[in-house]
Amino acid sequence: MEDITALILDDHAAFRRGFARLDDARGEAALRAVWEPLALHLDIHAEAEEAILYPYLVRHGDPGAGEETDDAIGDHNKIRDAIAESKRHVPGTDGWWAAVWQARRENSEHLAEEEDGALADFRRNSSLELRAELGARWLTFYGEHPGGRDLTFQDKDPKAYVQEHR
Repeated sequence: MEDITALILDDHAAFRRGFARLDDARGEAALRAVWEPLALHLDIHAEAEEAILYPYLVRHGDPGAGEETDDAIGDHNKIRDAIAESKRHVPGTDGWWAAVWQARRENSEHLAEEEDGALADFRRNSSLELRAELGARWLTFYGEHPGGRDLTFQDKDPKAYVQEHR
């Protein structure tokens, strides 16, 4: 049984490692080889959270879950926007680095907020069985969307998202 919070934290660790690898990469080909899979993973991860974790939190979380979810969706939008901007530039150029650094800053802030807020609250207030059930859904989501297949990676209106999932 896989706990959804552990799976999410595993992804977070992979993101941190990926951004660290960018620090060491040199040249367009090496930067592209690190960034493209990292950017795709960031996009898929946001979609998975928006499909599995955050709908549950909005419906069943504490009274602050709606506000936390609104903030998280906004963070995902900022990360998606920075990734989209990076695709308009050649890896290693100033414009590319500006977009990648924006994604990195937004992601670092988001991970800290999520790990110290929503995930910690969820672990304290949910059963291991529920976390395993959502973990199974998480793994299924990744299996159903290899390489992001059939995902659109579109920004979402945070307030409309929260309303839709209440």
